[in-house]
Amino acid sequence: MPKVSHPRRGSMQFWPRKRSRHSLVRVRSWANENNTKPLGFICYKAGMTHLLVVDNRPKSLTKGEEIFMPTTIIDCPPMKVAGAAFYKDSLFGSKKVAQILSTKTEKDLARVFNPAKKSKSFEDIKDFDELKLLVYSMPKKTSTGSKKPKIIEVAVGGSKESKLQYVKAVMDKEIKVADVFETGSLVDVHGVTKGKGFQGTVKRFGVPIRQHKAEKTKRGIATLGSWTPKRVEFTVAQGGKMGYHLRTEYNKQIIKVGEDGKEVTRKGGITKYGVVKNSYLLVKGSIVGPRKRALLLTAATRMNKNVVKGPQEIKYLSLS
Repeated sequence: MPKVSHPRRGSMQFWPRKRSRHSLVRVRSWANENNTKPLGFICYKAGMTHLLVVDNRPKSLTKGEEIFMPTTIIDCPPMKVAGAAFYKDSLFGSKKVAQILSTKTEKDLARVFNPAKKSKSFEDIKDFDELKLLVYSMPKKTSTGSKKPKIIEVAVGGSKESKLQYVKAVMDKEIKVADVFETGSLVDVHGVTKGKGFQGTVKRFGVPIRQHKAEKTKRGIATLGSWTPKRVEFTVAQGGKMGYHLRTEYNKQIIKVGEDGKEVTRKGGITKYGVVKNSYLLVKGSIVGPRKRALLLTAATRMNKNVVKGPQEIKYLSLS
């Protein structure tokens, strides 16, 4: 028989396996962008469908033919600008030196954020190295049933001067997904996975089920580890809460940026979601998280040069 070796059960790439503290993720790095626009957008996962598209890959065996493509539908209500944050670089990283907050915010924003009655003006800002937009989503315009907005700081592309002019122009205004992304571009999807609750070691880490002559347990581990050192190592598989982890999927391609959500909503609404009432995105493949989960789409930071960036011709969209 060939030698069977299982040195470790469970990937150390995702360690520690902690649950996310928030339903909307934190982004620590942003792409370099010359165009002056936001580099991220808050949206909501609606469900999946499939397309028949014309293969536009130049070296593909099915070039020019219709191919099947699984696709995720993302509901994209407009974001609204609540303010701006100014950062200054230091030896210990960026430090926030000023913040401008709007007083003309939505009523529901008070559930997560207290806008300032007295705020600094743009004339008070003398020097800064980085500028970020404080934006929030508008879930009341979706079918999620939620009223509580998601709020986050989003980076802006361009030079310092163009960033400042852009922020002054969009303060208290709405930003649409078409202002941020275009058809055929690549994005990174930041989201939180489905929560699975308390699970055992077989489901959580993939340890083998023990044989029928084993003592005490079948769906469990045989030992907690060695006698010395006198502790249970962190690498030992044990039961616990599984899922609801922060994950980032790189280089997901936008197949279409649509304006009318009725184009992708079947009769009676999408299962477990409802009607797509806003602009929408069709993204190639599956995406992390359950339906109605808030996602943050950002400009791709690890651009895959082999992906054909142009728009694909859609021959059929399934609404069944």
